[in-house]
Amino acid sequence: MTKLLSSNIKLTDPISLIKGVGEKQTEGFNDLGIYSIKDLLFYFPRRYDDYSSYSNISDLKPGQVSIRAKLSSIRNRKVRRGLNITEAIASDSSGSIIVVWFNQAYRINNIKPGTEYLLCGNYSLNRNRFSLVNPSIEIASDDQLNNTRIVPVYSAHKTLASWKIRKAVQEALVFSDQVEEEIPEYLISALHLMPIRDAVRQIHFPDSSLNLIAAQTRISFSNLFPLLLANELSSIERKRTKALKVIFNVELAKKFVSELPFKLTDEQRKVIWQIYKDMEQNNPMNRLVEGDVGSGKTVVAVMSAVMALANHYKVAFMAPTELLARQHFDTIFKLLSPLGMEDKLVYLSGSITALKKKESLNKAANLRSCFIVGTHSLLSADIDWSDLALLIIDEQHRFGVAQRLELQKKTGHLPHFLSITATPIPRSLFLSLFNDLDLSQLKQLPNNRLTTETNLVLPSDYDRFYANVNKELEKGNQIFVVSPYIHSRESDDTISVEKLMHIYSKKFSNYNVEMIHGKMGSTDQDVIMKKFVNKEIQILIATTVIEVGVDIANATLMAIYGPEHFGLAQLHQLRGRVGRSNLQSNCYLMLSESLSPPDRLRQFANINDGFKLSELDLEYRGPGAIYGKLQHGKGFNDLSINDQQIINLVKKAINLFMSQGDEVIKYPLLNEKISQAQQITYLN
Repeated sequence: MTKLLSSNIKLTDPISLIKGVGEKQTEGFNDLGIYSIKDLLFYFPRRYDDYSSYSNISDLKPGQVSIRAKLSSIRNRKVRRGLNITEAIASDSSGSIIVVWFNQAYRINNIKPGTEYLLCGNYSLNRNRFSLVNPSIEIASDDQLNNTRIVPVYSAHKTLASWKIRKAVQEALVFSDQVEEEIPEYLISALHLMPIRDAVRQIHFPDSSLNLIAAQTRISFSNLFPLLLANELSSIERKRTKALKVIFNVELAKKFVSELPFKLTDEQRKVIWQIYKDMEQNNPMNRLVEGDVGSGKTVVAVMSAVMALANHYKVAFMAPTELLARQHFDTIFKLLSPLGMEDKLVYLSGSITALKKKESLNKAANLRSCFIVGTHSLLSADIDWSDLALLIIDEQHRFGVAQRLELQKKTGHLPHFLSITATPIPRSLFLSLFNDLDLSQLKQLPNNRLTTETNLVLPSDYDRFYANVNKELEKGNQIFVVSPYIHSRESDDTISVEKLMHIYSKKFSNYNVEMIHGKMGSTDQDVIMKKFVNKEIQILIATTVIEVGVDIANATLMAIYGPEHFGLAQLHQLRGRVGRSNLQSNCYLMLSESLSPPDRLRQFANINDGFKLSELDLEYRGPGAIYGKLQHGKGFNDLSINDQQIINLVKKAINLFMSQGDEVIKYPLLNEKISQAQQITYLN
């Protein structure tokens, strides 16, 4: 492609117009979701190496350090279970230290003895000696792009190293003057925020740590302000709408409880009563029920639905996958049967045959009230939704304004919303961000539920672990094996799904081993999961696509490779795929290094309470990562929220904006962001 003159290049132009970005790099950027110059400018560093100042080796203290030194005595050695260790001696005029890289054998070919390097990493005590562990490394020079400053480090691609991204960003920053301001000027001035153009430059190549903080604050503010303002505007709009009143029938509630094969917990009774009180109001309920794995969220949802059915209204239950929708359908059928309401149940999904779909639609049309279960496509079905009183959403955080408006057109009102999730939101974060959403929590578990035991496994203990896998398989039980990556990465020592597939197929050749991941089509994923449900697969190698929903009572062992790449809440969700019966289950965290495991993983191994773990996750990772995970918004950056101070700053801005009687329509870019935010904000 012919390069244009820089004066003619726009932010919306393709990344290939950047100087030095060829066809192969363009493909790498595209794989990272970077297509335009603007995408690149807003692809922020994942961390920074501070080479603006470095210490003499003789002055080093434990912690994050930077040194300028020459490397010698570079060697590779392998230890048990294939762990590769690269060691070198780093020396400056004041002394020498050992440098260690784990599973980065390529270092030995890239490091030139006698050449001076800048190294940045953690200086710590391991195996009774101090060493610099897994440091980043740059050739020392006076190059302002790579040395003598705070250097950005980007999440790389297998064909696109961080330094190549850094170089492309430097070229792209020439066009940063085209970045437009979306926040009203009076808010920027009143809150002393860095202008967006300066923030974009400083977030990539900060002149100082203070400028970096100011840039991060501004970027965080820009990401969070439209979301919370959208939430505020949606809240005002929702309070103007009406819902169908659902009158409480005490005899029906008693009948439902008496027919259950188990006793409701006190928390279940409390939450159900909260829902009943909500549904008796003219304004639509907007309630989230958080509950740990096995806490009985589905029973609460069905008991809520029963009351709407008794009032001769429709209920819709949306699940994220067809497999989970079918599981819910079967569970709901069993719960409704003692009440004689099972004939009101209708199943709708994209995969059912045309004949089955026609039968389901006819049944829904002929019933005065019905309970329709399916995936998110069910609301687009040709059904009269005018008497829809309750919409139940399982593990779904993207029912935004557009969907609400579409539903309101079909119904003439808004239904009561009930969302159930096994991913607890830390209460402190919830109170800060979701003030328009009523929260109920189910923390009590059934008395007969066994606690899943969690173990940390060093590479030296892998053989013992494989023996445990074999024992479970011999009992007829099934195994989950999880990795954060589909493909192996040169820059990371975590074993990928593809490599695990090879390892387990070879080690357990007498059993059926399959893999599942997000790049497979949904139909292929469903086929694999159905085989696992039917016990046709004994070992399932997966990414986090199995994190939510699937209920496999026969699965008793979960192995998670690269656990350091997951948040505690996500690890807990993965662990929740086992321990779903009265069989003892185990979760193994497969560590990739023979070092002391991180403190947060040790805590995880000893805590089975998802609510406690969500609060710990907040402490370790900050609310940005957690909120971004809940939002599932494309391009949502972990810089979006740094801490409570940012949240307070945004709330102050919203109060000022609203008190001015200002209107978002006056600010086209802000209005666009709010429209996008309203597609994904949590049930608002």
